[in-house]
Amino acid sequence: MSLRPILIHPDPRLKKVCAPVAEITPEIRALARDMLETMYDAPGVGLAAPQVGVLQRLFVMDCVKEEGADPRPMVLINPEITWASEETAAYEEGCLSIPEQYAEVRRPLQVQMRWTDLEGATQEAAFDGLWATCAQHELDHLDGKLFIDHLGPIKRQLITRRMVKLKRERARAG
Repeated sequence: MSLRPILIHPDPRLKKVCAPVAEITPEIRALARDMLETMYDAPGVGLAAPQVGVLQRLFVMDCVKEEGADPRPMVLINPEITWASEETAAYEEGCLSIPEQYAEVRRPLQVQMRWTDLEGATQEAAFDGLWATCAQHELDHLDGKLFIDHLGPIKRQLITRRMVKLKRERARAG
């Protein structure tokens, strides 16, 4: 297992629609392990393959935040939403590709998702609260969307300018 560098917005790879995972290979299993390690190290509750430069439909998440609670790492391959509630909730979202920037995004409160697991089996589950927000946020990544794409143009441009500045500063320091 190894940590993978997380792409920082703006990066053209973060705006691409990802290709489906054709089969569960040892490389896909290694990617999932690396992504979980990278996500926990960041620390974050979700990470999508394009955020580590892999343009395939796969994301990992673990929204367990309670002190002392067992982690619940999930790997979702070729995920899709099969149902979304009409009821919505606003949640202050952040993103590992947009560090230290947060904004309120309104999304369905509950979603039902179907995906393939690392054994190649089809899974289905309902998510609500933070789990639902995270699953939708990560699924957006697979479609080339960032949480700031849900914001107004002025707020989106402001955050993008901050990220350009951050990347310049990191490049100078690097």
